[in-house]
Amino acid sequence: MVLRIAGCGPVLRAGFLHRPVSATTTAAVPLPRLFSSSINRPSTVKLGYDLHEAEKPVSNDPNHESPILFMHGLFGSKRNNRAISKALARDLGRSIYALDLRNHGESPHAPRHDYSAMAEDVDAFIKEHSIDQPTLVGHSMGAKTAMVLALQSPRMIKDIVSVDNAPVDATLSTDFAKYVRAMKKIEDAGVSSQRKADELLAEVEESLPIRQFLLSNLHTKDGLKKFRVPIDILGKALSHMGDFPHKEPGKVRFERPALFVRGTKSKYVPDEVLPVVGEFFPLFEVADIDAGHWVISESPEAFRDAVVRFLSPKE
Repeated sequence: MVLRIAGCGPVLRAGFLHRPVSATTTAAVPLPRLFSSSINRPSTVKLGYDLHEAEKPVSNDPNHESPILFMHGLFGSKRNNRAISKALARDLGRSIYALDLRNHGESPHAPRHDYSAMAEDVDAFIKEHSIDQPTLVGHSMGAKTAMVLALQSPRMIKDIVSVDNAPVDATLSTDFAKYVRAMKKIEDAGVSSQRKADELLAEVEESLPIRQFLLSNLHTKDGLKKFRVPIDILGKALSHMGDFPHKEPGKVRFERPALFVRGTKSKYVPDEVLPVVGEFFPLFEVADIDAGHWVISESPEAFRDAVVRFLSPKE
């Protein structure tokens, strides 16, 4: 695995490095388009979660005993992060809350689905559970949720790990739209078996692991296979799921450690956006992992290693 720091060439790992990114670094990079976000504070929903407790702390430093909140991506759930959460709880000696974000898993459905609303949900979760200075770890949709909350409430959050996403407006892969159409087709067909649902999904997605990931949302209701996620709500949300609500880099900042994990075969965090990352997160680091967008499932050991190195107590 190779580390890259904004403004530098590749740095072979001998330990993690980080430094603020200078303002001059960002001058040649076009900023994301600007538009006003809603000023209405969204109503929160009570999030479902699994708690993976550490068997024993690996550090006597009380500052390293704060919990980690782990957030999944679009169409995912806390179940997807069960194995990695257990591994990180063991290796870091810290408890991990694996969350179901709104409209996913066991969390309630709500008509509004955007990053400001999801960040408010996590903010409410932190306060409800009296969690002090948590680490936020999020993949894809969960990564942008973590970034928004860190920028919104920087004193509440200790540090963040953003997995294959950046604080910029981006074009969402067209794959997600075709997944929504296929999921609707499965429900409309009234299938009663996982095998038949997989056959229909295979018409638009040849990758078995991705199909299995999407079909993990299925459950049986009245003898028929239905999706736990509200397909219509998420389908309508796709048009803005690539957006980032903060449009002016440098106006808000999270001046605490932030790790950006990138899949080297993914397009979501290209080198040209790193200066913008640095404007929002001046103490950021980058870890490149040989994987596509599904970094955690494709390269779980490399991901675990990167996170453990980043979050372990510094000597």
